[in-house]
Amino acid sequence: MPSRDPLDDDSDSGRSTLGTLLADRRLWLMALLGFFSGLPLPLSGFTFRLWLSEGGVSLALIGLTANVGLAYSLKFLWAPVLDRAPPPGPFARLGRRRGWLIVIQLSLAAAAVLLALARPAVAPAAAIAAAGLVAFLSASQDIVIDAWRIETFPPRAQGAAMAAYVWGYRVALLISGAGAIAAAGRLGWHGALGAVAALAALAQLVTLLAPEPEVARGDAVLRAVGRGPRARWSARVRARLQDAVVVPLQDVLARPGAPTILAFVALFKLGEAMAGVMTAPFYTHLGFNRAAIAVANGPLSLAAAFAGTALGGWLVARIGVGRALLVTGWVQTVSMGMYLILAASSGKVHVLAATVGIESFAEGMADAAFITYLSGLCSPGYAATQYALLSSLAAIALRTVGGLSGFLAAATGWTTFYAVAMFAALPAMALMLRLLRRYPPTERVAA
Repeated sequence: MPSRDPLDDDSDSGRSTLGTLLADRRLWLMALLGFFSGLPLPLSGFTFRLWLSEGGVSLALIGLTANVGLAYSLKFLWAPVLDRAPPPGPFARLGRRRGWLIVIQLSLAAAAVLLALARPAVAPAAAIAAAGLVAFLSASQDIVIDAWRIETFPPRAQGAAMAAYVWGYRVALLISGAGAIAAAGRLGWHGALGAVAALAALAQLVTLLAPEPEVARGDAVLRAVGRGPRARWSARVRARLQDAVVVPLQDVLARPGAPTILAFVALFKLGEAMAGVMTAPFYTHLGFNRAAIAVANGPLSLAAAFAGTALGGWLVARIGVGRALLVTGWVQTVSMGMYLILAASSGKVHVLAATVGIESFAEGMADAAFITYLSGLCSPGYAATQYALLSSLAAIALRTVGGLSGFLAAATGWTTFYAVAMFAALPAMALMLRLLRRYPPTERVAA
């Protein structure tokens, strides 16, 4: 008889308590993996764009740097490889999830070093290429970490796992965001980004400590086709494509309301994407120096994000995923009005801090509900492929429309630009109302 997971026990005596959760080593590993998942993001995002802003790069080119992270939107294309293929060489002995993580993390640390050595003011194309490589490897790491989370934790513990992941992720954003910006004042940009690259190299230690999850569904189809001397190569290839790509996508598309669900996922982050891409040049335009930006994006922002994530997770458990999405989505939309207040504040530091804090709180709330919703859409046997597809759709607004934000801001001015960004969130809210009425998500009791 298989052993029972204490986090998946529905009995009164076995209900997950805070002590049970904190005693589970996997939860702490999830937080650490979340940390190393978030660490590379500012290297191709806010920190990188601030570096470009200080180098005198044009608004149009800074806006287009959103496209260097297109890998986050296209990761579903190679997710089936990471989902089904064994890791190369000796790394296969670590297991499918851990083996691929080690390979990717080694490459990611090397790419971060290349970025730290770049000179964007002199050769912006080389710097953008290095940032694009960091984004590609970061997106690949996310694929495997998301699959590890979904396969390792039982349904009742997914809420706790998500919270641990987001908290670790947020700490990493503070370090490679505000921390790197502050350190650049003493070490220079090359030294600050080099320190982040050195920190990223430690991710492999966490991967080696993490247990390899037991995959719920075996490769029975592949084994059956591959048996016997007469098994043809073409049949094996078709079977692998069918199992790794076609079946997971069919599983998603066959669900009731699939077009509405996919449209909502694609548009949920549209307003935030437009607003977030241009914050670095926006702050610079208002006259804030590097120190003020680092302080605003420092501990206050992190505390606000933690509080928002905790409240979002509590709302998921209290009122369900669907209603929590509705509440947190409106909070996220309304909070973008702070950018309009900041634009009219004449560069007041306390307004900057309030804007960043409120935005971080609202984003944390929305992320808690949204990540839980996406995780609930994934089937256990296809976690990497399906979550990569859904999270890619969620990032597509940032990597496409967000890339045009620089042109829009230059043409309209900051106040009009952020008003447009605020109203860009409304289509997703309309789709959300339709989802709640006709295709409500399957509610899971959060641990």
